[in-house]
Amino acid sequence: MLEEAERWLSRRSWSVADRPLDRLTAAKKVSGTSVSVVLPALDEEETVGEIVAEIRRELVEKAPLVDELVVIDSGSKDRTAEVARAAGARVVHRDEILPRIPAVPGKGEVLWRSLLVTGGDIVAFVDADLKEFSADFVSGIVGPLLTEPDVDFVKAMYDRPLGEAAGQGGRVTELMARPLLNMHWPQLAGFVQPLGGEYAARRSLLERLPFPVGYGVELGLLVDALHTVGLDALAQVDVGVRKHRHQDGQALGRMAAAIYRTAQLRLARGHLVRPELTQFERGEHGFVPRTHAVDTEERPPMADIAEYAERRVA
Repeated sequence: MLEEAERWLSRRSWSVADRPLDRLTAAKKVSGTSVSVVLPALDEEETVGEIVAEIRRELVEKAPLVDELVVIDSGSKDRTAEVARAAGARVVHRDEILPRIPAVPGKGEVLWRSLLVTGGDIVAFVDADLKEFSADFVSGIVGPLLTEPDVDFVKAMYDRPLGEAAGQGGRVTELMARPLLNMHWPQLAGFVQPLGGEYAARRSLLERLPFPVGYGVELGLLVDALHTVGLDALAQVDVGVRKHRHQDGQALGRMAAAIYRTAQLRLARGHLVRPELTQFERGEHGFVPRTHAVDTEERPPMADIAEYAERRVA
């Protein structure tokens, strides 16, 4: 590991226990900083309600840390929106935001659009498929942004068990993202969960970053944040254990392809020759190829969007 990355690891890696809630709420009151929490959700009726209820109970009612709790529905076919609303979230459908630009499928698309319907100085993103959710996931990633003026971007780190097996990084992290970062952006080698979906940042940074529309959004934001504000403005916080729904091998392959494409674009600002991925499934008469498009679109920095600028003026 680079000496710079080692120094960063010792200076910018914390535990959620390092910043008790009373310290955070006091810092928030003094600074006047507002906090928005965004949950991107697609068919998550089984888990989204418990996550929303936990955040409201612990970080809105008991401790005034979160000012705004928004679920962005990405086109769910189940009761995700109904459950989230009943639990206390404001629910906005992806297609209602910035309708002049037709929405495309993808997590990054939803995160990008969320900037237009939230107002917090700090924006925290939390995946909606987490099980046994703890409010520490939110307070942990928001904490450094309230207490460290020179920190702009914070990722959660945690153990990610696979079934009964203990683990740290996810499969795509270990097989794709970590090797890419170590080889091409070694300053970021200290991040335990570079692809984790729980992270928070200052709006003033997020609005200047492009958002890959799909699975590459986490790697893209991390790399672009490094180049925009520098390594010392990035941090990570240990929040314990993350349990969530696991994807099958083929879905992971598609995620890896999108992440590789995101990295390639940042390395060369070029384009894939053939932005598709062919996978194989066993059929009745042998293996059948299935070809999937790889996400190749990115949304521009939100600061470049006229509607966003007009909202801020108003």
